[in-house]
Amino acid sequence: MKVTHTWLAEFVPGLLDHPVGGDPDALGDVMSAIGLCCEEVVKVGAGLDGIAVAEVLELAPHPNADKIQLVQVRVDPDGEPLQVCCGAFNMSVGDKVPLATIGTTMPNGMEIARRKLRGEWSNGMLCAAEEMGVAEMGVGDDHAGILILDPSLALGTPIKEALGIEVDAVFDLDLTPNRPDALSIIGVARDVAAKLGLEFVLPAIDVSTSGAPAGDLASVRIDDPDLCGRFTVRVLSGVTIGSSPSWMQQRLTHCGMRPINSVVDISNYVMLEYGQPNHTYDLATVPNGALAVRRAKPGEDLVTLDGQTRTLEERDGVIVNGADQPIGIAGVMGGQSTEISDATESVLLELAWWDPASISYTSKRLGLRSEASSRYEKGADPEIAGRAAWRLAQLLVEQGATLHPGEIVAEGNVPASITVDVRTARVNALLATRLTTDEIRGYLEPIGFACAATSDVDVLAVTIPSWRPDSTAEIDIVEEVARLHGYERLGKTVPKSATGGGLTARQLDIRRLRSFLTSVGASEAMPMSFLAPGDLEASGVRADGVTVANPLVAEESVLRTSLLSGLVKTLGYNAAHRNLGLSLFEVGHCFAQAPDGAVPLEWEEVAVVLGGRDVVAAVELSLRLTTLIGIDDVTIRNEPVGGLHPGRSAIVAAGGVAIGVVGEIDPEVCRRRGVAERVGYLSFVLGGDEAWHGDAGLLSVPRSDGVYRPISRFPSSDVDLAFVVDDSIGADELAAVLRSAGGELVTDVELFDVFRGDSVGEGRRSLAYRLRIQAPDRTLTDTELGSVRDSLVTAAGSVGGTLRA
Repeated sequence: MKVTHTWLAEFVPGLLDHPVGGDPDALGDVMSAIGLCCEEVVKVGAGLDGIAVAEVLELAPHPNADKIQLVQVRVDPDGEPLQVCCGAFNMSVGDKVPLATIGTTMPNGMEIARRKLRGEWSNGMLCAAEEMGVAEMGVGDDHAGILILDPSLALGTPIKEALGIEVDAVFDLDLTPNRPDALSIIGVARDVAAKLGLEFVLPAIDVSTSGAPAGDLASVRIDDPDLCGRFTVRVLSGVTIGSSPSWMQQRLTHCGMRPINSVVDISNYVMLEYGQPNHTYDLATVPNGALAVRRAKPGEDLVTLDGQTRTLEERDGVIVNGADQPIGIAGVMGGQSTEISDATESVLLELAWWDPASISYTSKRLGLRSEASSRYEKGADPEIAGRAAWRLAQLLVEQGATLHPGEIVAEGNVPASITVDVRTARVNALLATRLTTDEIRGYLEPIGFACAATSDVDVLAVTIPSWRPDSTAEIDIVEEVARLHGYERLGKTVPKSATGGGLTARQLDIRRLRSFLTSVGASEAMPMSFLAPGDLEASGVRADGVTVANPLVAEESVLRTSLLSGLVKTLGYNAAHRNLGLSLFEVGHCFAQAPDGAVPLEWEEVAVVLGGRDVVAAVELSLRLTTLIGIDDVTIRNEPVGGLHPGRSAIVAAGGVAIGVVGEIDPEVCRRRGVAERVGYLSFVLGGDEAWHGDAGLLSVPRSDGVYRPISRFPSSDVDLAFVVDDSIGADELAAVLRSAGGELVTDVELFDVFRGDSVGEGRRSLAYRLRIQAPDRTLTDTELGSVRDSLVTAAGSVGGTLRA
């Protein structure tokens, strides 16, 4: 679809003065932004300044060139003749021709200067239509040579005035099939006006009528109301067939249509302007002016305007005369028998609304595409025919025709208007905007979507205009809001999609545990979850295991309640093969009978056995493991634990909540499995139906964010202190007291020895710590070190600890 700048301005007052609307290139960008993709902007009529009407006074051969002649011309009636060298020979003395004077820049960029051609001076250039860029406007013959002008033109008249050329711009739009309204000047103008905030105006049409009523001269009948929804007829007489005005021919040419004669040109002009196809009949060839619409009879023939004989089928629509003879293919092409000719005096105008599906079928079946069929099959406006008929009549009356009073209209089935509820919240949800209801109304009403309030202030009842058959639902109206709001203002977002293969936070934690334990030299073991009857008791762990009703083998019929049994059994197997000092770990599930006899309890644990190592190594590893997870407030309190050495077992707690156990495996348990070495052991509940003593698991307790402190650049001092305490005082409890007493000056507390013997007394033991004392901002003096040591001894005394000599 091609539209011109000045034609749009007739419906959008102020367009040419608008800062954007007046700039063709900027306006083309606006059209693209609202969905009317502008592929090209062609400026026409520019570059003609300096070209004027001249008269040929004398023709003479060039003395030194056979293909050039010397032409004497005059531009000013009172001026001197000018000699011009010209290679065209289609002129005669007295002809009026266009002369590009010296200093003119032609549309192709060539500058006209005084030059010598084979020894003779040329004072300008006589122009052909193609050289002036007006041939594509239908002016002149590209191959005839110099353009010969109207002899009545006055000398010196600017060529633009002489040819009636208007400086304009042509927009070449690549429209999508769902925008039939944009196949018209008013459709494009309406959208442009709405986007630029200008007023869209349909000029008033005032046409006088006279003569016999149209109803006495013609009649219309619709036999298939589904095929034809409305058929409108006007009658004009006194029509003179001639050439249409030059301005109309230029606009038709700019829009890709060839001027033919006044009646056909006006018919095409109104179709482009209003988007309403129409057809003109020579009234004298239609008996009694009677027209009817029906489906074709199988085998009927019709010679169309292009001279081709078309064989019709019963699905095709036809227009017939009073004798029931086809005179046109409905919505596709008229018949040759009623064609406008030079002898035409009375014209019958037809404007109709046709069923899009029927027109599409016939057009494709016959391979006959026309400007009319392309509009009808996309959906023409059923309400525009009356106004378009007035516009046709107005232009024909300006050419001398007479419009007969009365409009003949036959009614069929036209599409009903549609009203849709548009929710403000839905618009904003789809467009990711924050538009108000009034803003949405402000976008829709300028393009003809009537908005009415509803009982809900955030819902509009929107009536879709008759020229927008593509809009039928709320989502279509949301698209209109997006167009006018501006796609460029909606922002860009990338839809989120599910990422396959990702790990949960729990899975990541367990993966970190496995990686850490592997890094400290432990190998992962995977014992069976099934044990033989009595294994739980032999291992000293809780014996309320779940017995499987249908085990694979009877020797493996009890589900484990602890990972200890399987890991010790694995150590025993390796010991039998003289493979000692192994460190093994397992992450697995444990099971126990429910107290109420319901579904068995299930939880997950991580456990580590350290072959050939003692409780000290187990405690150290447990603290490193909790640090890895991010748990700060960890305490280890002495307490007997099933399966572990009675004096070398403890509960690991975080914030006072038990999360695991640590110690050495009971030597008797090891002996039963053939393990002769000491075995350190630690185990943490990871989560499940039941944690130790009903408390939380390792991965469930609160974690710290991890605070990083600067490393002191000043010297440190290590102090070894041994305290005798009751067995009820845990080593970590005393260590916490020492850290608290030392404050920021005690940077590390390490237990390096535990001693029991007669010298410390029954029920007591000696705990020896190495404490590192260091200030972050200075070197500590001996006095300061002594003060810190004294505060540590005093703090140990608060829990019953005495300094060992």
